[in-house]
Amino acid sequence: MHIMEGFLPKGWAVFWTLITIPFFILGIRKLNSIFKNQPNKKLLVALAGAFVFLLSALKIPSVAGSCSHPTGVGLGAIMFGPTIMTVIGVIVLLFQALLLAHGGITTLGANAFSMAVVGPFVSFGIFMILRKRNVNIGVSVFFASALGSLCTYIVTSIQLGLAFPDPVGGVAASLVKFLGIFAITQIPISTVEGIITALVYDKIKEYEGESILNEKIN
Repeated sequence: MHIMEGFLPKGWAVFWTLITIPFFILGIRKLNSIFKNQPNKKLLVALAGAFVFLLSALKIPSVAGSCSHPTGVGLGAIMFGPTIMTVIGVIVLLFQALLLAHGGITTLGANAFSMAVVGPFVSFGIFMILRKRNVNIGVSVFFASALGSLCTYIVTSIQLGLAFPDPVGGVAASLVKFLGIFAITQIPISTVEGIITALVYDKIKEYEGESILNEKIN
């Protein structure tokens, strides 16, 4: 992540795009609902988008054809739910592909599935589980953000392993190699991202109040 333009075989590029589309459509519907029924949250949505764009634009070269970076999707997933971050994530990845040469158009579906689908769902799920167990909110945000970011790269490793199986060991051996290399850069990156996200969330809560952040969107 980002997997560069043209790096994935055509079949895999199409596959990841197709399974991302339903989440994107659902996110559009939920985003429209927020803008219509809760217009006071528009600025928070914009903030979540800016946070994703800023963090995910920090590019650190990783395994062949990809790079490592923070994702930033955990903050928005916690505040608005995971599918809205699918929409924001796709928009951010599209702009980065066109303006910054990060990722690409043909690999947009694969990049979006790992960063804008899996990442937000993991972050949201971890946050809800920890809060139901009365874990401190700052600690909950930290683990939700860090694990969501880490799982993004686990999925990216799976995508690369499936597309480029090892000649001897097959997909499993290829997956082990990609995971091992990604772990060197992504574990510390995800840890720092969790700390930053927890600090930003705390500042937003300070101004907006916890009720507006944790209010469920239907």
